[in-house]
Amino acid sequence: MSLADRLREALELGRTRSPELLAGDLLEDDGPASVPAAVLVAVVDRAVPTVILTERPHTMRKHPGQISFPGGRIEPEDRGPIEAALREAEEEIGLAPAVVDVIGEADPYRTITGFQVIPIVGVVPADLPLRPDPREVAGMFEAPLDFLLDPARQTVRTVDFQGQRRSYYEIMWDGRRIWGATAAMIVNLSRRLELVS
Repeated sequence: MSLADRLREALELGRTRSPELLAGDLLEDDGPASVPAAVLVAVVDRAVPTVILTERPHTMRKHPGQISFPGGRIEPEDRGPIEAALREAEEEIGLAPAVVDVIGEADPYRTITGFQVIPIVGVVPADLPLRPDPREVAGMFEAPLDFLLDPARQTVRTVDFQGQRRSYYEIMWDGRRIWGATAAMIVNLSRRLELVS
């Protein structure tokens, strides 16, 4: 069975279960989300599957320097979250939509900046000649899918925030800190998929 078929089957099976999911990062506002957005969880078809992640430039107004999936707001011309995620991935990292085998939508997640983000899971071939746009992407790397989905790697951190103790998820991989909304979306996906091997 191909990686795409295994992921598709796992996501469909995951939809029949009712795991406890994160609706919004515990650091974030309880206010309503107003901006629809989508990100691409691009799983690279390797012997050990990986996920493409980007680092946002420190000059960006929102979430500077954070690790994230390629993605952004759903524009009026987009025909939905899948098209938006594919368009954004092409703009940010040069990933052609035609090479993405779209698996489906994962659970939406609300961010502190007012975005309701729908993760789109897709499988892409290995070793594509990707070209990150330096205006939107300071760096790009791949992290092992099984590592990211492993609950033992998903650490809960607690901080003082606006006078209260708050918690959030963090995943450390190869010296990189994946946290906030990106980590929360990974946690949700892991709860839907369990471990895909």
